Amino acid sequence: MIAVDADSGKEIWKREINAKSQVWNRCRGLAYFDATKPLPQPTVPGSTPAAPVELAAGDSCQRRILMNTIDARLVAINADNGEFCANFGHHGVVDLKAGMGDAADPKYQLTSAPTLAGSTVVVGGRVADNVQTDMPGGVLRGFNVITGEMRWAFDPGNENPNSTLKPGQTFVRSTPNSWAPMSYDPAMNTVFLPMGSSSVDLWGANRTALDHKYGASILALDATTGKEKWVYQTVHNDLWDFDVPMQPSLVDFPMKDGSSKPAVVFGGKTGQIFVLDRHTGKPLTEVKELPVKTRTIPGEQYSATQPFSVGMPQIGAEKLSESDMWGATPFDQLMCRISFKSMRYDGLFTAPDTDVSLSFPGSLGGMNWGGLSTDPNNHYIFVNDMRLGLWVQMIPQKIDADTPASNGGESVNAGMGAVPLKGTPYGVNKNRFMSPLGIPCQKPPFGTLSAIDLKTQKVVWQVPAGTVQDTGPFGIKMRAQMPVGMPTLGGTLATQGGLVFIAGTQDYYLRAFDSSTGKELWKARLPVGSGGSPMSYISPTTGKQYILISAGGARQSPDRGDYVIAYALDQ
Repeated sequence: MIAVDADSGKEIWKREINAKSQVWNRCRGLAYFDATKPLPQPTVPGSTPAAPVELAAGDSCQRRILMNTIDARLVAINADNGEFCANFGHHGVVDLKAGMGDAADPKYQLTSAPTLAGSTVVVGGRVADNVQTDMPGGVLRGFNVITGEMRWAFDPGNENPNSTLKPGQTFVRSTPNSWAPMSYDPAMNTVFLPMGSSSVDLWGANRTALDHKYGASILALDATTGKEKWVYQTVHNDLWDFDVPMQPSLVDFPMKDGSSKPAVVFGGKTGQIFVLDRHTGKPLTEVKELPVKTRTIPGEQYSATQPFSVGMPQIGAEKLSESDMWGATPFDQLMCRISFKSMRYDGLFTAPDTDVSLSFPGSLGGMNWGGLSTDPNNHYIFVNDMRLGLWVQMIPQKIDADTPASNGGESVNAGMGAVPLKGTPYGVNKNRFMSPLGIPCQKPPFGTLSAIDLKTQKVVWQVPAGTVQDTGPFGIKMRAQMPVGMPTLGGTLATQGGLVFIAGTQDYYLRAFDSSTGKELWKARLPVGSGGSPMSYISPTTGKQYILISAGGARQSPDRGDYVIAYALDQ
């Protein structure tokens, strides 16, 4: 963790954490708490107050930075000097594997920043996909920001989710988890959590009623007590790895009568966008339960319908046809057409089976990590997506205790191919729906940036996101700035001056678009790609506004780096 001067970038202090993992060596953000400032209290009637804070006598850790590590620790650092906060947990560290049972790396990791909710630090955790039926649980926990003491736990596999563990007990195993960032509304003292699926993701015959309740949902919890306020599900019995992959954005949603309602808005890997009443979790735009086809896996708990958010635009989730098959060469296109015709494909919720089926958009998106940005003055939201189909085949296998499980890795091209689903009667073989040249088989764009007007619930503009400059067939960079639109991973930032910034493209640029028209106004070449969302701040010294980006490497690129780069907005 490094502190740098906001105007010069000069290092002020550095704290080595030395967190390591077999896969996914990354840290995705920090939280900040200032104990000298008044604690905001809720204004919505009936809300629980934020718990008061009290520093121990002589505690110099008044301003603190909180960070999750990839190896499941929560650390608190003095923001003024980089020292561990001595009175937090055990000399500044809380062990997040406590109560988890077998949670060895990389089965359980922390892949998002902690969420500061009043005086409570809320954490979830990544449970590796498609490994085995016995996995760590997806318990959600809230810790006292000053002492590190656990204030509450919400165990989605327990009939009483807030019950206290007895000595020797562990949280329920293999339950739905929350790996993505969360969001917090101080007016309600409520934290909103995006939920994934129970293990093993693509096979659900062993799922419980609670797995069905919380899987692929948004969960609203009281930040002080951890008690459930509401839960809203976006996919029933998720067999596609369609987690909710982003923090819900807090918006004032414009109603038809001219009033507005506090809402949360978020996108899914399904390409669906949901707008929910922040207080009740009920949709504010139309959601229809539409019939979908089921399949023949024995014991599978298929849902005959799925929710489609028809009142909002669907981004990149149109049903493909043979005429959508595309190629860089006629041979490429022919092979994609043959492949498409050979697969079973029923549209968005094509259920996996022992034949080869197509999932589009696949488990990488639609929309994924990074989330939406909002323009509250014009009631716009800005959405970026990826369009990478996935073919899937379930492979019958013996349930054998000695069968080795996969390691849960998801590096650049891992997580694909054949893996056993240990403890189930199936393994799974899956891979991206690509041409022989390694290009997505459907026609471009393969990723876009869109503006949606919440007043009309219509797309205002949509532009391709990124070029093929830094990617290409067989991993060879094409070095051509053809704006075909590439899959994006990493969110956007909207500024009040009418700009939308994005760096999460496959080429190595930070770009600014006109938020009214989608016209590209500016771009800067980065040394490597970025999977991060830009941030902005105003210098307290000069009043200058900066845009900051962390560039560590784009997902599908082998190029890696450790860059933090600031740009100044023109006065």
